[in-house]
Amino acid sequence: MNIDLSSFDKCRILVIGDLMIDEYLWGEVERISPEAPVQVVSVVRDSSTLGGAGNVVNNLVALGAKVSVASVIGAGESAAGGLLLKLFKDLGVDTTGLIQDPTRSTTKKARILAGHQHVLRIDRETKQEISQAHVARLVQFVKERIHSFNVVLLSDYGKGLLTEILLRQVIDVANQNKKTIVVDPKGLNFKKYAGATAITPNKKEASLAAGIEIVDDVSLIAAGQRLLQDIPVQKVLMTCGKEGMVLFEHRKEPFRISVEARQVFDVSGAGDTVLAVLGLGLASGPPEADFRQAAALANVAAGIVVGKVGTATVSREELHRALEPAVDGLAAKQKTLSDLIPIAERLRAEGKTIVMTNGCFDLLHIGHIKLLSASKKMGDVLIVAIDDDESVKFLKGEERPIIGAQERLRIISALDSVDYVTLFSTKELEHVIEAVRPDILTKGSNYTTETVLGREIVERSGGRVVLIPITEAVSSTRIINQIKKGN
Repeated sequence: MNIDLSSFDKCRILVIGDLMIDEYLWGEVERISPEAPVQVVSVVRDSSTLGGAGNVVNNLVALGAKVSVASVIGAGESAAGGLLLKLFKDLGVDTTGLIQDPTRSTTKKARILAGHQHVLRIDRETKQEISQAHVARLVQFVKERIHSFNVVLLSDYGKGLLTEILLRQVIDVANQNKKTIVVDPKGLNFKKYAGATAITPNKKEASLAAGIEIVDDVSLIAAGQRLLQDIPVQKVLMTCGKEGMVLFEHRKEPFRISVEARQVFDVSGAGDTVLAVLGLGLASGPPEADFRQAAALANVAAGIVVGKVGTATVSREELHRALEPAVDGLAAKQKTLSDLIPIAERLRAEGKTIVMTNGCFDLLHIGHIKLLSASKKMGDVLIVAIDDDESVKFLKGEERPIIGAQERLRIISALDSVDYVTLFSTKELEHVIEAVRPDILTKGSNYTTETVLGREIVERSGGRVVLIPITEAVSSTRIINQIKKGN
């Protein structure tokens, strides 16, 4: 694949679409309600993130792009609209294209999850079309700023923002300025997206819009070709879940993009990731960027996010790892914290004992081997958290580490006793421990239980700290100093 992921930093993307807040209430189920035959979910933690078109923005920012967003949201600092503005500000997103309307509520979707199971979703929303005055303001914003964007992405969730009038005028402005415009569509009338470069419906949406029930490969191809014939767009990229994607182009055979087999935890937001990464793939290339390569990259990204619980993003590091062939399976062990959270949830649901340890591992020695081997024997799965380079420098001094973070990750991944490896930055260890919630946290016996960082978090979650006896008087620092002295 010829797309340079590092060039994402230079991309400027405009996102226009329905914005919403995705709220997650994470809990545990221990009993049935005496009031009705329903589960009682005891909430352990909650979180809120950007949803809808906001998730497209979130994915773009996570990959390094400069993003502007245009939409109509509710007003009021205490409402979901105020939270949207705060989240965008934290991400460094340009919000000059946002219109606050005190008569309009911002969509909010609250999801209740117990263990690994999605129990319930509660929606608060409006689907009323925006006013003509708001349409005029949004079109004027696009006209004034279109020259500064590489690509325009339209995220339609059917909440009343992308009216036919707004779509027609925005697409016309984009085409007049020779800008690529990609649409994630909604509803039965795809003709309202006429003039767009491409649309990215999922299989169900494509089936309904084409009026063809997709039951096999033949009907799938027929539906895609009908959409391409009936709608004045250049391309139709149909996403097909575990079957990958199919790209339909005029005067070309359908192009199939297969997906790597992955365990699916949550498909929420996968379409947002496809739109974001497809847009970035097109923006980062020449004017006639290879659409097929951009689509293949989007397919890889979607495969990553469906392995995470909740509305999620994908990072450049994750894309790099997914695109690089695994070396003896080592890359599969290397996980980000967002990867580990659903993995830990699944392991707990399966009744597995999770063991975790951490360290710099700047120069692997016999003490490390014994620590990791003994740790693995205490449970079913061993997760090793490794200090990144800045963290090692902070702990060990300016001349450390001797071995860089990526090499240390690969070395630890090569050990049979290790199941997963993750990298953490300075002072973030407690956050990692809280997210993973290991049953057992191990350290060498050169520590005391009271001095083990994260002990309180582990014990509060019902886990325990175990000190592994280390009898050898050996340390990386001592070995490194001996090498420097020529001993």
